[in-house]
Amino acid sequence: MDIFLHLADEYVLDRAWAALLPVSAFTTATSNAAGLHNVSSHVSLPASQPLAWSQLISYIPHPPLPEELLTAPFVDKAVVASAWPRDYLPRQAISLALLTLVGVHILYFLFSGLSYKYIFNHEMMKHPRFLKNQVKLEIQCSLKAFPGMTALTLPWFLGEVRGYSKLYDDVSEYGWGYLIFSTFFFLVFTDYCIYWIHRWEHHPICYKWLHKPHHKWLIPTPFASYAFHPLDGYLQSVPYHLFIYVFPLHRKLYLALFLFVNFWTILIHDSDMITGHPLEKVINGPAHHTLHHLYFTVNYGQYFTLADRMGNSYRQPRSDLDPLLEVTAAEAKKQKAALGKEQ
Repeated sequence: MDIFLHLADEYVLDRAWAALLPVSAFTTATSNAAGLHNVSSHVSLPASQPLAWSQLISYIPHPPLPEELLTAPFVDKAVVASAWPRDYLPRQAISLALLTLVGVHILYFLFSGLSYKYIFNHEMMKHPRFLKNQVKLEIQCSLKAFPGMTALTLPWFLGEVRGYSKLYDDVSEYGWGYLIFSTFFFLVFTDYCIYWIHRWEHHPICYKWLHKPHHKWLIPTPFASYAFHPLDGYLQSVPYHLFIYVFPLHRKLYLALFLFVNFWTILIHDSDMITGHPLEKVINGPAHHTLHHLYFTVNYGQYFTLADRMGNSYRQPRSDLDPLLEVTAAEAKKQKAALGKEQ
């Protein structure tokens, strides 16, 4: 997330924060308080900043201002800089919250929309257990969940950008061997953790209020991928954030894996039941997750089948379990009934 924050600061947020909380509003107040009237008179306000706004925001807390802004006869940077620098915690928190909300909406509608249009079999919408207006309901549920999930995730992102994680930049620090190993280790670690989190969420104590909202979609579309209770969505994301605080991981690799995680989460919610591929018994793909939504207590894993096999919750996808068969049967029944009426 620190990569996104740096780019956002560089091209958008520095200017936005400078317009919202300009240094000039605070240097004027500080200079007057210090008796430096001759200095404050030289620090001009941006033309876009009304005096009333500057007076109002001058009461907002801020870190100590650089000495040069208080002593120089004229400082051009005062016009374009913000009193909240990039590393100021409140600024980072607000910026990260906004970036996360914007980013998750873009990822959700982009990936889910593409999957819905090009991968999802729209015949599944004729399934007897496909809800009325389900796509709309899935989207509404997801949009309601995003703010809560963002708020819960924010401390992890703050820790990351403030340097508390084990992310690193130089491949030579751990070598190419570890870089390759860490890719698979990340997937195995997060898969096993998510398996148990997901399985515990099916416990009667919390299932009804925590995880059942996601199982409302028996025949999910890609738009159901984030249609969670906010706490449910957050808990299943914890392993991704926890990993980089326990194990070293290359910063750019983490970014790539984070994007892959979001894409995979959407992909496995397309109600697909393609069977017979070579990795079917190893990879927990869309067919496996389709069975999870239909039968609830099987295939809790995210990427691999190993955890389900170890936990005795694995169910092998088979062509005769394809929910599309129910669609075909229902359509045939309708046609038969229509022919009967004609006769």
